[in-house]
Amino acid sequence: MTRHATPERLQTACEELLKAANHPEEVTVRSIAQRAGTSLGAVNYHFGSVEQLIFSVAERVYLKLNAERLALLHVAVQRAHPAPAPVEDLIVALVGPSIRWSLDGQSSYGVLRHMTTIAQSSEHPEIFRPMIEDVEHHLLFIPHFLRIAPWLTEVDVGFRISCLLGVRSQMTRSRHRTAELTGHRLDLGNPEIVLAHVVAATAPMFTAPPNANSYSVPNPSRQ
Repeated sequence: MTRHATPERLQTACEELLKAANHPEEVTVRSIAQRAGTSLGAVNYHFGSVEQLIFSVAERVYLKLNAERLALLHVAVQRAHPAPAPVEDLIVALVGPSIRWSLDGQSSYGVLRHMTTIAQSSEHPEIFRPMIEDVEHHLLFIPHFLRIAPWLTEVDVGFRISCLLGVRSQMTRSRHRTAELTGHRLDLGNPEIVLAHVVAATAPMFTAPPNANSYSVPNPSRQ
């Protein structure tokens, strides 16, 4: 095994173990090293700590997820050009990959879920902060939502995107609550059904223009 192959083997082993784990504590330095066929010291030698290794694995998964998200955005924009991309396509591009991955037992979405758990209990949460707080790819959606809803400001759209991401998180992390609230009458294991309901519930945030009877949010910059 070459020196350059060892980090890749450690990352692959760590990803496979995290995907199969019910709780991140099940993934240890020993289990990673055994699966990768390396010494126990290889994790610290190449990554500094098991948390740094997990971060690198989660970052790799996160980049794949975002690549899929941005590819869907590109397709939606190109297909509609020169008109604005439909709001339904923008919503599916933004939250669809996460929802689909979370319902696919073969995907690596569990890596991201476990990383969030680890970050919450870590003595070094700063390791995970760059990924948890990342919004760069979300910002790319703002101009396209503004084309659909020109009566909104960038602040308005940014807030609505944050709300939409909250709905996404509810679907990926707390489906039991949604199941209870809907009387278990929705197939929440079907990503297309879930996405259809997410679109129906959130599209009006970007497509219903204000009217004289609607609630108006004060804008301090205009006062």
